Amino acid sequence: MVWVIAARELRSLFLSPLAWSVLAVVEAILAYLFLGQVDLYLTLQPRLAAMPGAPGVTEVIVVPLLGNAAVVLLLVIPLLTMRLIAEERRNQTLPLLFSAPVTMAQIVLGKYLGILGFLGVMLGLIALMPLSLLVGGSLDWGLMASGFLALALLLAAFASAGLYMSALTRQPTVAAVSGFGLLLLLWIIDWGGRGEEGGSPLLAYLSILRHYESLLEGVFKSSDVIYYLLFILTFLVLSVRRLDADRLPH
Repeated sequence: MVWVIAARELRSLFLSPLAWSVLAVVEAILAYLFLGQVDLYLTLQPRLAAMPGAPGVTEVIVVPLLGNAAVVLLLVIPLLTMRLIAEERRNQTLPLLFSAPVTMAQIVLGKYLGILGFLGVMLGLIALMPLSLLVGGSLDWGLMASGFLALALLLAAFASAGLYMSALTRQPTVAAVSGFGLLLLLWIIDWGGRGEEGGSPLLAYLSILRHYESLLEGVFKSSDVIYYLLFILTFLVLSVRRLDADRLPH
């Protein structure tokens, strides 16, 4: 039943003009930024060739592309997740889901997998940009793998938080704004103490950006992966509990 809900959600996303518009805008913006980095690399290439241990194509082009992708998707993923549950509640179709022979966990997981499928397509299109560089050069596959793993985990975390915010309200617009606010807070939560020696370790750990930057630099630590998995699990459990509260009589 989870896969049925996921397939229905994915189909509704691909039938939505908003999803297609978001996909087109994201790819256009990232393609522009990607070409800008390619142009920068070609400008710097004579100087880089004379430097021992100079950064290569992956460091100069791919890593900045993935950094830019994270910022762009921070803005747009709340737009994709805002309708997941809020619209069901607004259209009064949520009781139909509750009456079906499925658990709240299956509903949440199905909707989550549906949005992940769409984000997987988006991630695949982003990956085509650096792969096109193979025509004229080589890539650091280890750094590439670490960077795309980081982006995949980041998108999965964004989607789980957006799903939870959608579960809290019946207004998709409110879900989008609150989802963006939550993600932005977790993005900048430790900025105030970054330059200080006594910066809070707790805020540093909660910062979604710190863990992303670490993986993006090719430093693979299991603690970063565990952070994202715990983040996703937390918001999925909160979403299940919210739907349970809706289903139970008051």
